[in-house]
Amino acid sequence: MEDFRQTYLRLCKEGGVDPQESIVARLQEHRATQGSKLDLSGQSLSSDTCSVLSLAFQKDLFFTELSLSDCMLSEEGAKILLTGLLGNTTVKVLDLKGNNLRSTGAEVLGKLLARNKTLHRLVLEWNALGMWEEAFSLFCDGLASNSVLTQLDLRNNQINHHGASELALALKRNTTLEVLDLRWNNIGLLGGRSLLEALQKNKSIVKLEMAGNNIPSDTLKALEQTIGHNSDRQSTLREGHSRTQVLSKEIQSLKEEKGRQFLSLMETIDRQREEMGRSNRSTSIHIGQLQEALNERKSAVNSLTAKLQMTEAALALSEQKNHNLGELLTRVKAEKEEQRERQSRERKKEQEDGMLREGKLHREIQTLTETNVQLKNKVEEIERRCKSQQQQIFELKQELTNSTAELKLRLAQAEDRLESEKRRSKQALEDMDSLRQKEVEHVNRHLEETERALQERIFKLEGQRIQLEEELSKAKAACVTERAQAEEELGRVRAQVRLEEQEHVSSLEEKLRSVRSSLQEIQLHSSQQKQTISELQAKNSNQSIEMDGLRRRIEELQQELAGKDQEKVAEVSRVRVELQEQIGHLQAERTAQGGLKEKISALEREIKVLGNNHREALLDKESEMSSMLEKLRLKEAEIQRMREDEANRASYLQSAILTYIQGSPLGHYSSPKK
Repeated sequence: MEDFRQTYLRLCKEGGVDPQESIVARLQEHRATQGSKLDLSGQSLSSDTCSVLSLAFQKDLFFTELSLSDCMLSEEGAKILLTGLLGNTTVKVLDLKGNNLRSTGAEVLGKLLARNKTLHRLVLEWNALGMWEEAFSLFCDGLASNSVLTQLDLRNNQINHHGASELALALKRNTTLEVLDLRWNNIGLLGGRSLLEALQKNKSIVKLEMAGNNIPSDTLKALEQTIGHNSDRQSTLREGHSRTQVLSKEIQSLKEEKGRQFLSLMETIDRQREEMGRSNRSTSIHIGQLQEALNERKSAVNSLTAKLQMTEAALALSEQKNHNLGELLTRVKAEKEEQRERQSRERKKEQEDGMLREGKLHREIQTLTETNVQLKNKVEEIERRCKSQQQQIFELKQELTNSTAELKLRLAQAEDRLESEKRRSKQALEDMDSLRQKEVEHVNRHLEETERALQERIFKLEGQRIQLEEELSKAKAACVTERAQAEEELGRVRAQVRLEEQEHVSSLEEKLRSVRSSLQEIQLHSSQQKQTISELQAKNSNQSIEMDGLRRRIEELQQELAGKDQEKVAEVSRVRVELQEQIGHLQAERTAQGGLKEKISALEREIKVLGNNHREALLDKESEMSSMLEKLRLKEAEIQRMREDEANRASYLQSAILTYIQGSPLGHYSSPKK
């Protein structure tokens, strides 16, 4: 990818073009071709480039991963770049490895963590954030107020025990960070203790790397134990949450199923009640009609006592007919029930066939939509190919224009050369004319050949473009025809289903009309006889018996519902007991953790006591060493003084000896000899 600084300077020189919009366009092209990761690792980014990138990142260009490792960012460039990421809502991974970020970088990173709501992973390896305590405290404040960051890499950042204490205060307030890497710093014993104290309150961190920090092994073990407890706690919480979700879904499904069953039962009860009401009304009407006929018969019997014997014989015949009609009525009822059952079965079969047809149609529609999508993809690909070929044609035209310009320049140069040769030698004018004509002919032939070759290539490309356009039109026409065929087939199938349903309904209506007419005839014949009264009364008693049976069925269903409700209550109580057991286990683990914390605190107190004793002993030893050093210094001063006294004495003695020698007679006798 081209260096953004060079692009920025080139666009500024060209003029008339907004550099910011051009850089944004290039980043969008990079996003479309290379994916959602922007990798600028190893490139040297100046302040101008950082300002342009900052303005581009404020546009939210849908980059989810940004790598700026080993970019030699200055303090000003890092500040500008990170300020542009404050309001970004797409970058989730940010890599700033090996940029030597210091105080200003730490402050801006703190602001970024406090305001950004989408960053999940931050890599800050090989920087110097821990050298300035105030700036690192601002970074830790931003980390404490962050609520989205889950992974933080702070390897090789020169963090001492003061920075570790600030980081521990931030971890006490942070509730989302899960992975923290602090390897190869200078945290030491005090920093390790402060981090251990913070991790006892932080329950979200499940992975912590602490190698190369001069921390004692017992502190490292305690940190590993707390991290293990956090990971176990997170796993148990996730498992409990998943179980509660599963149980709530099962309970909701059971409730819905029971509600559906209850509604279906109530609907069946309502239908049965309606049928019983209709049958009771029809029987009451028939009983009234028969009562009227009976009254008429009684009046006729009172008025026609003389014709008693004839009426008795007719009565016997009518009783026989009534018996036959009763049998006929029972047969008709049985046939009616069979017809109802047969009709219900046929309706079910028709509904199943309709569902199968609809499923087939839906599948066909899905296949047609898939083929339509494939054809659209093909059309888009063909359009892209057409665009690329148009671009090639444009490039060839540019090459043609460039070659013609070149040839014109050559012609001009040849003419200039000929004119100079004319001025130089008039004698060789004919030779030069012949040479110029040959060169012109050669150039013209070369120009004609290049023009022919380019025209042939243009014709070929135009032919390919026409062929591709024809293929595109054919594909569109095929797509349109397939869609029209699918719609026509769907309309035909729907019309066929509707016609079949209408024919079936008309046949069923005709059967019902015939059955109703036969029933009316039978009712007219039975209204003339006395025996119909007893049959209707028997029918009424049978219906009452059926009503009693339906009531018993309703009571049984209610008992089943009560049993199912009890089973549901028992299941809920069992689930509640399991949850309480899990809560008890968690509480037991919490108490165990409390005991471990108490033990750890007792061990820490003992360590503090031992440390105090050790510190006091060290102080005593240091005082003793200081006193011994003072005595040694005094001894050395005394020895030095004694050496000086001895030197003075030796000098005095030497001077005395010299004066004695000079003042003695030997000295007087020896001086002339010399």
